[in-house]
Amino acid sequence: MEAAVVDPGSKLLKAGPAIPDQAPSMIIPTHMKRMPEDESVTENSQFEDVTVDPVVRGFIKDWDAMEDLLHHVLYTGLGWEIGNEGQILFTDPLSTPKAIREQLVQLMFETFNISGFYASEQAVLSLYAVGRISGCTVDIGHGKIDIAPVIEGAVHHIASRRIEIGGIDLTRLLAQELGKSHPMVNISTADVEKIKELYACCAEDELAYSKIGDSCQLETHTLPDGQVITVGRERYTVGEALFQPQILGLDTHGIVEQLVRTISTVSSDNHRQLLENTVLCGGTSSMTGFEERFQKEASLCSSAVRPSLVKAPEYMPENLSLYSAWIGGAILAKVVFPQNQHITKADYDENGPSIVHRKCF
Repeated sequence: MEAAVVDPGSKLLKAGPAIPDQAPSMIIPTHMKRMPEDESVTENSQFEDVTVDPVVRGFIKDWDAMEDLLHHVLYTGLGWEIGNEGQILFTDPLSTPKAIREQLVQLMFETFNISGFYASEQAVLSLYAVGRISGCTVDIGHGKIDIAPVIEGAVHHIASRRIEIGGIDLTRLLAQELGKSHPMVNISTADVEKIKELYACCAEDELAYSKIGDSCQLETHTLPDGQVITVGRERYTVGEALFQPQILGLDTHGIVEQLVRTISTVSSDNHRQLLENTVLCGGTSSMTGFEERFQKEASLCSSAVRPSLVKAPEYMPENLSLYSAWIGGAILAKVVFPQNQHITKADYDENGPSIVHRKCF
């Protein structure tokens, strides 16, 4: 049985057997509805849905919900059998607290009775997915942006940056903008999210954005209740916020400047290697026009060596940036488990959860 690879994001969980040249077999929402445990609820009863987010801003926060989600993924989705559990590799967000890593390995051995465990940082795995061991990842997820220099397969943690901006903040921004242009229409968060995914884009540069006015091309969108709205300049504002965070009310630099400043704190001997092997990943990086805008801003930046993006190999699945950490995890699983570099049940029983810091780094 192939080892399972699980990449639990704030919005989507990616999981599947470790087959590196295929997309993950499961891509499901991490957001869950919790149903009442007792049987007193009938079809005619009215109760309020309780929704939970097991993962918030990249980190596991609700362990009960996470256990339920993983039970569904492993036994229903991947077809594991109780009593015959396999090996599993998890992706770690940048700078995951030690306590979270320990609690995860404890959950997997004590509750799921797995036979082997490994975890590796998403930045390293995203580079593996494009055939690199050194470079810099810019991971724009649902809950955060992580910028991480990686040298010879190891994250340079001192230089790494986490920015508390993600797809969820862009969704809120779009909701505000649509609220201004359609004050009489009540648009749910789920609908705003869908509108963002369909229409959000980046202007060619800051000047082009400043010239976008009411005359820009309008997109019409029909809401589930039949109301029709138009989406114009708002869709460009979403993308612009990544390059001008002041739009979100944040006093910080845009994403390309953040990348250059991150790498400037690393030894100058590594600057070229890092900048010339820049990898964009995370769902938000697939926004229309984002890669082109990133490249243009990079060509204008003041550093001696300018960032250039690594293209995914042709044999890799389409839309690699959406699940590059998972693909990298599948590649790594093919190495660590056959070579017995993982944490075994015996390792865990002898050392406890802290073994994760010694064997997974």
